[in-house]
Amino acid sequence: MTHPRTVTELAAYLGGVVQGNGAVLISGLGSLESAGPEALTFLANPKYAAKVAETSAGAVLMAPGGERYGRTAIEVANPYLGFAKLLALFYTSPHQPLGVLQHAIVSETATIGEGASIYPGACIGNNVVVGQRTIIYSGAVIYNNVIIGDDCIIHANAVVRDRCRIGNRCVLQPGAVIGSDGFGYAPDGSSYYPIPQIGIVVLDDDVEIGASSCIDRAAIEVTRIMRGTKLDNLVQIAHNCQIGEDCMIVSQVGISGSAKIGNHVTLAGQVGVAGHLTIGDNVLVGAQSGVPSSLPANAAYSGTPTMPHKDWLRSAMVVPRLPELKKTVSSLEKRIAELETIVKQNHQER
Repeated sequence: MTHPRTVTELAAYLGGVVQGNGAVLISGLGSLESAGPEALTFLANPKYAAKVAETSAGAVLMAPGGERYGRTAIEVANPYLGFAKLLALFYTSPHQPLGVLQHAIVSETATIGEGASIYPGACIGNNVVVGQRTIIYSGAVIYNNVIIGDDCIIHANAVVRDRCRIGNRCVLQPGAVIGSDGFGYAPDGSSYYPIPQIGIVVLDDDVEIGASSCIDRAAIEVTRIMRGTKLDNLVQIAHNCQIGEDCMIVSQVGISGSAKIGNHVTLAGQVGVAGHLTIGDNVLVGAQSGVPSSLPANAAYSGTPTMPHKDWLRSAMVVPRLPELKKTVSSLEKRIAELETIVKQNHQER
């Protein structure tokens, strides 16, 4: 952790405005409940505003115009983002370059950039290029002819298979697999013939891949994850998918082959996406939804099959009442049948 800073210094770092005593020293960060007098906390959700009155924090990071309850505050437009930047400021430090450490296995034909760190037990194949200041931790395996950019972090037991390309500032969490074979088989009578997957995976700059997530190489050409997209843990991206820029793909999402996802798309947990469809820009798909067909841009969807989110909310409200509605419908059917019998009898009597 770095040295303490005054509230005024932190406000200048964030481009914020101080309300109260700017000389208060801050040595760490904490939640509204746990922060002490030397810590800074933040208020991102207005529904917790009353907790500002109760916190013991030395200062509060909050949006302009909020009730301070006499607390020293730093006002910024986006307190959540500001808090993230302060976490990086206080609790991270530049990695010291270590070079190729003993017991790392590095091919003689590999090119290792200046300031890179290759930890014991990492395996670097033939003709691999590792960029400057990139860190490759123990147990990671980089197959032949891979290119990895600058300032990347490849965590323990991650795998990047042959010929795949990783941009700058990418992060692969432990166990991530880049370039596994796509799931492709041709029917051969009662059995299946494996289709060679000869394409690659390309991760553009600033892409992050969560733990144990798998990105399949293309059958032909490229599976691509574009700039700034973040994948959570346990995500599956099938062969030949194209994922746009600045997408958020949450845990246990599965995207089938050749799907095209636009820019700034959010797929919440356990969403399933069928193959060969297109999801437009700025789409949000709610958790556990099934996407069987293409979705237009700039909208929110939920449900299986997906529908506009507001329609799904109305449908979801009906579901708990279905047993009652079934009884009502059955009762009405019985009464209608009785009325039809009476009408029929009256008609016959005439």
